[in-house]
Amino acid sequence: MPLPTRPVRPLARIFFNHVKSAMVAMTAAALAGVLHAEPLKVPLDSDDKGTVYVAPNVTSTEKSVDTTGATVGVQRPDGSGVYGGVDTATPRPTYSLGASTPGNVSYSAGVQSDGKTNNGVKAGVTIKY
Repeated sequence: MPLPTRPVRPLARIFFNHVKSAMVAMTAAALAGVLHAEPLKVPLDSDDKGTVYVAPNVTSTEKSVDTTGATVGVQRPDGSGVYGGVDTATPRPTYSLGASTPGNVSYSAGVQSDGKTNNGVKAGVTIKY
């Protein structure tokens, strides 16, 4: 009794399937990088004075999403803003406050602390051209 045979796929089709899989993987990696580039800001209220937003700190696993705090802020139409938040991902919650100025040369500053050992100050300049 002869053994059953399967048709052999052409080499071009095998190559195309590997290239397609590689392109899907690269696209997924690129999208993951873009999605993690800036925190998600969910607008709560908006008017001509500005937008009030919340930016949750979320981490995902295969089966769930965990929230470990959030930042609440106000972004004004001129580019200035203020924020305050809490991060509970560490054993001691970390609190943060900050602000930024409007204009083509914008200054920003912020502080964070857990009330004991984790203290920090950050400052920055953004130049729009």
